[in-house]
Amino acid sequence: MRQRVVMCAVLAGALVLAGCTSPGIPTPPAIDATDPANGAPVALATGLDAPWSVVRLDDGGALISQRDGGEVLELTASGDLREAGVVPGVVSGGESGLHGLAVLERGDMRWLYAYHGAEDDNRVVRMPLTGESGSLGLDVAAAEVVVEGIPRASSHDGGRIAFGPDRMLYIATGDAGQRERARDRDFLGGKILRVTPEGDPAPGNPFDSLVYSLGHRNVQGLAWTADGTLWASEFGQDTWDELNRIEPGGDYGWPDHEGFARTDDAIDPVAVWTPDEASPSGIAVIDDVVYVAGLRGERLWLYDTTTPSVEPWAVYTGEFGRLRDVIAGPDDTFWVLTNNTDGRGSPGADDDRLLQLTLPEG
Repeated sequence: MRQRVVMCAVLAGALVLAGCTSPGIPTPPAIDATDPANGAPVALATGLDAPWSVVRLDDGGALISQRDGGEVLELTASGDLREAGVVPGVVSGGESGLHGLAVLERGDMRWLYAYHGAEDDNRVVRMPLTGESGSLGLDVAAAEVVVEGIPRASSHDGGRIAFGPDRMLYIATGDAGQRERARDRDFLGGKILRVTPEGDPAPGNPFDSLVYSLGHRNVQGLAWTADGTLWASEFGQDTWDELNRIEPGGDYGWPDHEGFARTDDAIDPVAVWTPDEASPSGIAVIDDVVYVAGLRGERLWLYDTTTPSVEPWAVYTGEFGRLRDVIAGPDDTFWVLTNNTDGRGSPGADDDRLLQLTLPEG
């Protein structure tokens, strides 16, 4: 991966593509935006139906979740797209359905973890991921519930899951409309949970329970910087969306506070946006820069964690529609998952898509 000084120039080059500006970053000469080597998108998969999460596999392929039908699709390293299986028990409706995916390899077993809506709750399940590239399958007969009882509603369902540097599973939940309980330690909604791969409270959790942090409205993005710091994106209500630096046991104030409260009873975010500019979902960290996928904002926000005095800046504004997820790609690329078929977007002929973007040299 490139050095940070090059990364800054690269990100500034992306601003030229998006017609945006960024404080503190010089503008490089104009580049050919139609050349994939200079940041033009390459479609890795098209025709997706309300995709929600993408995870890369060691063999060069990836898995993609589709919210409404509960399908897990395999994108092979050679570019073929096929169905690996359907997660059992998915009940979709409103914003709920099949959400986040995560993969864990343990010994000779490879597990697929999935966050999904069930009849009466949201839950995390796991099942063996069998087969080789091009023929991966879900062993649904061996599916196990990892965590259940996460509140479900027509909205505010959270849904992102990820294994941290400590090999524990982190689960982002929404308040499910029960905003008054987001700061209640005994309620699983409006929280970030931290559990063992089997679903028990992880060692060292601040309250001797599943709860790792609280006072959240609707977290949909989790990622770590190289120093082990956890970052989370959060949907606000009418005023401010947030990017938060997560502390064990931290209370982030919802519903009493939204955005910068500057009070002693809550931790303030590090960055905020208005909902029409962001409505943030998945996030990724590349060279300590946090990439934030914006749904309603239809753009990718970037925040340099090593230079907090520089405000977040936007790239690719309006170019791809709603953005649900973003992850680091191979070499000097990143992948963006669009979400124009979720009932709130305006789908194009090939939507939804998984796009690969190459950071331009500037």
